[in-house]
Amino acid sequence: MTPPTGTASPRPHEPRRHRRALAATATVAALALAGCSSSSSGANDDASSTKGGLTPVRLQLQWVADAQFAGYYAALKLGYYKDAGLDVTIQEAGTDTVPIDVLAAGDADYAISWVPKVLGSIEQGTAVTDVAQIFERSGTTQISFKDKGITTPADLKGKKVGSWGYGNQWELFAGMQKAGIDTDKDIDLVQQAFDMNGFLSGDIDAAQAMTYNELAQVLETKNPKTGKLYQKSDLNIIDWNDEGTAMLQDAIWADANKLADDPSYATETEKFVEASIKGWVYVRDHPKEAADIVTAAGSTLGTSHQLWMANEVNKLIWPSTSGGIGTIDPAAWKRTVDIALHTKDDTGSTIITKEPPSTAYSNEYVTKALKNLEAQGVDVVGKDFTPIDVELKEGGK
Repeated sequence: MTPPTGTASPRPHEPRRHRRALAATATVAALALAGCSSSSSGANDDASSTKGGLTPVRLQLQWVADAQFAGYYAALKLGYYKDAGLDVTIQEAGTDTVPIDVLAAGDADYAISWVPKVLGSIEQGTAVTDVAQIFERSGTTQISFKDKGITTPADLKGKKVGSWGYGNQWELFAGMQKAGIDTDKDIDLVQQAFDMNGFLSGDIDAAQAMTYNELAQVLETKNPKTGKLYQKSDLNIIDWNDEGTAMLQDAIWADANKLADDPSYATETEKFVEASIKGWVYVRDHPKEAADIVTAAGSTLGTSHQLWMANEVNKLIWPSTSGGIGTIDPAAWKRTVDIALHTKDDTGSTIITKEPPSTAYSNEYVTKALKNLEAQGVDVVGKDFTPIDVELKEGGK
């Protein structure tokens, strides 16, 4: 079964000790999807053997096929993985999939996940390493209609504030607490379902929205007062990158123990990162074609929505200010860890209680990959990147 069009992305779960029950609407959606089995782009029964001279590799996504993962689908479709000697299978996620658990269990060779979600798993003993920080900037925002008068985090005081939970709430809570809001008393926290219906109906004053998905869901909906689609000018948007509480999101994670003990896996990691980055460079330079590749891979999102996603994801990657796509910026890592250590959510929990080990991230593999790509004349910084203009259609069609 395919998740319904417009289902929010990404929603990978955080470590179990932080999980909260969803409200009824979200629970119904989850139950409806629970019967879905993870699909993949090809069969791969034995990851330890070679196949046609290629090394089988399984990549676990956070969610289903969409342009949030366009670089990996492009690398697969265009043969970049094959050129690197890899036979890659892309494993999609269901509503109960925790990508880092799949990696730790040996059921994937690499996984895509947000850094704060994985930090909690690392503290609980999961040995994984961020080997390429693909998204340099956060895509999480808090949006409201102009008539609510919410232009800063401080304005959320006394408002009905939507939050998905499941580890997606940390930037929001860090932003409110930085603004002096007592998040136990000063807001009316609303469990936000994985759509924008509560926001559009007025049940939520300020809702969480990824720039590449939920924001588009609003902008591809008709304003009943005008009969035309909502515009950005109808909204106030709080961007956590601007507020200083953004956290690192989509990264490529590898098995830390195998990196240390298995030289062939370390070499494979370098090749996988290199080919994946080449895929993301293609997405930067060919967003429409990349969106078409993801659509052909099975995405149920509409054409204009998919192109919007590709364009917005590109903005989170390009231009690279850290020396090249995938490089982990120590300052951004420290900010993410500090928020994980000191910000409490509505349950009173923080993500972690101590600094993560030095093995939690490494620039070793991405640095080698970038050097190889630059030797091939590939632009891995994208300093001249310019996003395209995307016209959303009603319903994202």
